[in-house]
Amino acid sequence: MQNKIGPFRIGDKPAFTQITADQAAPYVIFVVKDPLHGCEKDTAEEVADYFDERRLVSDTGMCRVYTGVYSGVPITVVSSGSGAPELEIVLMDFMMNTDAHTFIRVGGSGAMQEWLRVGDLVIATGAVRDEGTSLSYVPPQFPAVADWRLVACMKKAAERRGFRHHLGLTRSVDSEYPGVARPARDGFLLERHKRQFEEWHRAGVLNVEREASILLTLTTLFGLRGGVVNAIGDNFVTGEPFRPGAGFANAIVTALDAIVLLDGERNAGE
Repeated sequence: MQNKIGPFRIGDKPAFTQITADQAAPYVIFVVKDPLHGCEKDTAEEVADYFDERRLVSDTGMCRVYTGVYSGVPITVVSSGSGAPELEIVLMDFMMNTDAHTFIRVGGSGAMQEWLRVGDLVIATGAVRDEGTSLSYVPPQFPAVADWRLVACMKKAAERRGFRHHLGLTRSVDSEYPGVARPARDGFLLERHKRQFEEWHRAGVLNVEREASILLTLTTLFGLRGGVVNAIGDNFVTGEPFRPGAGFANAIVTALDAIVLLDGERNAGE
């Protein structure tokens, strides 16, 4: 293991996840504790239900972590709160205390293009860094880029399953209301919020959510592998209404199958 004991410890373990190097798989999936996913249990457990075998390795209240095996490949899944600030500290627990090398965000998002349907998947090739946390690391000109091999594996996985999917840019924001041109209390929404949304819409950004850009910025910055697959839960442009859990199971399976494909390529020396 490289590095790197982080500053926040409880006993001899990282505070936020209580994960140790021997408990973490090389491949890590991050999901949000989010009722919008339509899950009947913790979202990490929903993912772990797809494993052939699994064990709960930690539960700090903030995070729940399962490690298991899917089609012969060891995988860890972590649930935590939403947004870039929370994902940053969970990522750092893994980046600074384990040998994990591949990190995938699986979640939900809103469509920013007319032709995207609720339930579709968006496999991010990169992300617009419209959140504040990544600016603490590098200036806004630094790109948040997905690993091309992981993108290719997720595309192949979605194709094999017959899932309707798209490749392109995802926008990450901090706000769930004016930041995505959604009115807040008393209809609060300024013209600049509408203009900003329209700018990114016309620029061809596919979808908007809260975590992709911090994951892709930090994996790019530290030479690790990062990827994002998000389901479309609603469409801001057409007004197609929100449907809880739409496409989320497909996003989970796409990520898991992609990891198996990627692991096979790595073992073959490609």
